[in-house]
Amino acid sequence: MTRFKRWMRRAGALIVPAALLLILALLRPSETLVAADGARVYVVDGDSLRIGPRNIRLKGIDAVELRQSCGSAQGGQWSCGVEARQALQDLVALGDLRCEANGGDQYGRAIAQCSVAGVSDVAARQVSAGWAVSGDGARAGAYGDEQAQAKAAGEGIWRGSFQRPAEWRAAHPRDAED
Repeated sequence: MTRFKRWMRRAGALIVPAALLLILALLRPSETLVAADGARVYVVDGDSLRIGPRNIRLKGIDAVELRQSCGSAQGGQWSCGVEARQALQDLVALGDLRCEANGGDQYGRAIAQCSVAGVSDVAARQVSAGWAVSGDGARAGAYGDEQAQAKAAGEGIWRGSFQRPAEWRAAHPRDAED
């Protein structure tokens, strides 16, 4: 075996595991986010988070589900649910997350209005960026102006076609549970 082939074999033995670790690190959601009270924050999807042991749903919006895909203007599909979660992660990463609960839902989550550093209403920002619709799926919500602006600008899910989150959950009950 030539010296070059031995070198390539050794390099490959190091590069492949390093590449796999890098890919896993990029796919793993960030768990270093912290709320104002110091509790760890995990962003579940575009409208839900866990602050320590508490499960929170943002009040007044319905974001696309994590496993939901949307249609692009060119006819392809893209992972809009993953991007909606990333948008909420980016907001939470601004720091000083504060949520005020206003009741709960049938899944035991607190329904809350949240703010972060420089953003007084996280739900409004998710709607204005096009990652959620105003309302809870059953009723129109308080963020109609933000939704109209996002739709007119083609932001987020409005850049192509999508199924309303409540309709998607009804059509994909097993995917929505995960």
